[in-house]
Amino acid sequence: MKLSDELPTDHRLATIYRIGAGLCGAILVVFGSLGFADQLSFFNTSGSQIAGLSSNGLLSLISLLVGALLIAGAAVGGNVASTVNMTVGSLFLISGFIHLFILDRAANILDFSMPNVIFSFVMGLLILTFGMYGRVTGGLPHDNPYWRRRHPEQAAREAAAHSRAAAGGQLPDGSAQTLR
Repeated sequence: MKLSDELPTDHRLATIYRIGAGLCGAILVVFGSLGFADQLSFFNTSGSQIAGLSSNGLLSLISLLVGALLIAGAAVGGNVASTVNMTVGSLFLISGFIHLFILDRAANILDFSMPNVIFSFVMGLLILTFGMYGRVTGGLPHDNPYWRRRHPEQAAREAAAHSRAAAGGQLPDGSAQTLR
């Protein structure tokens, strides 16, 4: 089974994954571009500020690459966008914890400060939420492909009942079906 088989290409969740990936990717591309526009040195840790966050050339490059990855995920859409969102969001959270530990140390080569750590946590949670939307909740509707994947027996029973009812001119809820 391919990753793309689980979610139909025209499913409404694909739009949410694309919007989340595209929006967050654009924010990161703008941040990275501003760093390059200011011609920040690559490993400078002197505290150069871009949009209220400390930055250097390496952080600008990483921001551009990750932003491009999110935008590419948005262009592909579907499960790819969701998976890219969940992966990148998790990496942002991990980065926030790592940089929280190495603040004011020589290992802080990306010149993170506390606002960067907070941004990393917020952006990570936002991207992760966009990626998980409609995939990980207890109250998924029965037409959701992730629900059907987790409950194949009940989904098969419901599909069979719907087929029988459609053949008889009635829907499972008892309402009449109009044939065209």
